[in-house]
Amino acid sequence: MAWSTREIAELAGTSLRAVRHYHEVGLLEEPERRANGYKQYGVAHLVRLLRIKRLVDLGFPLSQIAAMGDADDNVQDAVRALDAELAATIERLQRVRVELGLILRHGGPTDLPPPLAAATAEAQMSHADRSLVMVMTRLLGPRSMQAYADMMRELPADPTDREFSDLPADADEETRRDLAERMVPRIRTVYARYPELAAPHLDAPRGERFVTETAGQAMRELYNPAQLDVLVKAGTLLGGTPRPSRSIVGRANPSALAPVRTARRRGDRPSPGAAARSGAGGGGGS
Repeated sequence: MAWSTREIAELAGTSLRAVRHYHEVGLLEEPERRANGYKQYGVAHLVRLLRIKRLVDLGFPLSQIAAMGDADDNVQDAVRALDAELAATIERLQRVRVELGLILRHGGPTDLPPPLAAATAEAQMSHADRSLVMVMTRLLGPRSMQAYADMMRELPADPTDREFSDLPADADEETRRDLAERMVPRIRTVYARYPELAAPHLDAPRGERFVTETAGQAMRELYNPAQLDVLVKAGTLLGGTPRPSRSIVGRANPSALAPVRTARRRGDRPSPGAAARSGAGGGGGS
């Protein structure tokens, strides 16, 4: 019995292109040709082709199939490895489905991990604050991350949030100093309720220096000079407040205030009086 390329492809349930590709990569030996030049495949070719197709259907790459040969003993280790890989893939896909479900239910952002995605689903943030949150997700450890999410979900908005976001780069010294002074009670509240955020480096995977330098660089690029000066002033005012790791909040280190920079919630609009104060505070340098 001899088959043409088309016939053996149909018999094996594959395509002409696949058969030709298997020849090209050395998985399937070239058959003898008839006098007219056409290939003639035998049973051995069909068996080999069926084996290749089966392994391909199971998910083995062609390079691995080539290394296996035809002995079943050579397949067992590869099957175990593939099974473990598929199990990890399934676990990852199930985790992704859970996260997608949270996004669909709460309308949360797609670029944040689950705890923060749920916490920020209703948050109204400036582009700078949103970008800072994304950076912080790569710096914080699990306890600090959970505290960060709890803060963003539980803490109501403060009038100084909008003032800080709207603060122009040329805001005068009095405006900046006044805003810093009015931000301090809020920051103290955050550190009192979420002490992990006073020392976010304690469970950070890459340590204090990496958190400080990376968060500091992010803030220098995301916020204007007046906003950074407000954070430095707030840090200086907080210098006398007893709390964990006071050394992180220094006069030249506004990055320590990164976790509290994004504490706000959607729907917590400032009252008319607060909005008026916000306008007055932010307009000093406009």
